[in-house]
Amino acid sequence: MTILGVSGHQRLPARGRDFIISEVKKILNSAERPLIGVGCLAAGADQLFARLILESGGDLRAVIPCREYEQTFSTPSERDNYLSLLGFATQVVSLTNYPCGEKAFMEAGREIVRESESLVAIWDGMPARGLGGTADVVEYARKLSLEVTVVWPAGVRRP
Repeated sequence: MTILGVSGHQRLPARGRDFIISEVKKILNSAERPLIGVGCLAAGADQLFARLILESGGDLRAVIPCREYEQTFSTPSERDNYLSLLGFATQVVSLTNYPCGEKAFMEAGREIVRESESLVAIWDGMPARGLGGTADVVEYARKLSLEVTVVWPAGVRRP
C-alpha cells in the first residue's frame, strides 16, 4: 500500500501543466497498490492530483481545513470540482475547529503530512505566499523526515 499526500499551488501555469501531469502519473504508476491520495481538494494542484489518483484506480482521502471551506473557492467551477471530488472521497477528515484562514490551511497541511508515507509537492520552490502554503507544508514534512518529491517544470514561473 502507498499513501501519498499532496501540496501544491492553486494557480498552475498553463505552460507547465502537461509536464506536471506527466510527472505525477509517473509517480502514481510506480506506486505500490493499493494507492491512497490525501489532500485538501483545493483548486489547482490538489484537484489535479485527486483526479489523477482516481484515474489510476486509487482511493481519495479528503482533509477539509475549516467549516466554510466550500466558500473559499474563487470560481463556481473550482467549487463544483471540489464538490465532485469530495463525492469520490472514501474518507473525509474535517478540521471544523478552525475558522477558514491561514492557520486552518497550515493545520490541514500538517494533517496531510501526518497521514502520508510521502508527499508530492507541486511547487516552484519559492516561499509560501501565506501561512500554510506549499513551502510551509514541505518544510514541515522535511522536519518529520517524510520523503518529498517536488514536481515543477524547469524555467516556468507560477502565475
